[in-house]
Amino acid sequence: MITKRRLLQSVAASLCGTAAWAQQTPAPATRTARAGAAPGTWPSQPVRVLVGFPAGASPDLAARAIAEPLAKLLGQPVVVENKPGASGNVAAGLVAKAQDGHTIGALINGNLTIAKLLNPATPFDPEKDFAPVGLIGTAPLVLATSGDAVGKTPTELLLWARNLGDKGKYGTPGVGTVGHLGMELLKSRTSIAPQHVPFNGNPQVIEAMLAGKIQLALLPPGLAKPHVASGKFKAIGVTSPLRSPLFSELPTLREASVRGADLEIWTALAAPASLPKAAVMKLNAAMSEVLNAPEVQAQLLKAGWQSQAGTPQALAYRMRTDTSQLGGVILMRGIRSET
Repeated sequence: MITKRRLLQSVAASLCGTAAWAQQTPAPATRTARAGAAPGTWPSQPVRVLVGFPAGASPDLAARAIAEPLAKLLGQPVVVENKPGASGNVAAGLVAKAQDGHTIGALINGNLTIAKLLNPATPFDPEKDFAPVGLIGTAPLVLATSGDAVGKTPTELLLWARNLGDKGKYGTPGVGTVGHLGMELLKSRTSIAPQHVPFNGNPQVIEAMLAGKIQLALLPPGLAKPHVASGKFKAIGVTSPLRSPLFSELPTLREASVRGADLEIWTALAAPASLPKAAVMKLNAAMSEVLNAPEVQAQLLKAGWQSQAGTPQALAYRMRTDTSQLGGVILMRGIRSET
């Protein structure tokens, strides 16, 4: 488990310069599947993929995009089941405790990194209770402003936001969400100082910005894009280290001279830590083949994700570095969530 002492040791590194995952070669995973070979017939029954959000939500769409082609490669049905609640932690908890050898999760970065740091009562430990299988997709967030923001370039818009001081407000879909932690990270990297206003979801954040109740938000590209196109919002840039095909015309925040604030949301497959390593590797190999298929990549892009095939070790590394980066923000700001 990530402790306060370990976080204190890593905060300086995670808050000085660009995100570590963008610059380093993945280190060996600390979370590993149980040793020993899985039976050659694995999977011997349908594979359940638990999703912590309702049908039609972006993590659900990502899981469904890979389910059918995975089933063809694995030789068993792959069934997506929605178990919404607690920002995905309900599904994550069920995956962590599953003992049937055929239950996995399509989980988001919050579930696999900072869940227990935000709420010590979370009934699973992301570091100990999961065997990472692989990333499905990533997406940046868009730093968006209200349409009346003064400025045309990212630098001018950042200056406008800076001049608001603490009179400005930013909205998020809740305490401890990536939108919340990401904005607090940006506040530590720039001189902006807006106050946090949590809502029940991104649709409410958008409504509030359209109504002039808030001035800033970090939004998924698919939600921000139509409002930027209509002129109702302005966009400063995306939080990914490179420009994103999800909003290709937008610059990165790096291009606006913002350093150390690289951030992406992601969804990934994870299994219970008890799943044998051979089963994890078989599942990862099938995932990689699926994610390299152009039709799956197109489907994911439409759902708001950029396909990201990779190894279990790369996902484990991503989990550690994201935990360090966002855990540092949680520690600095004293952020706690009840979910």
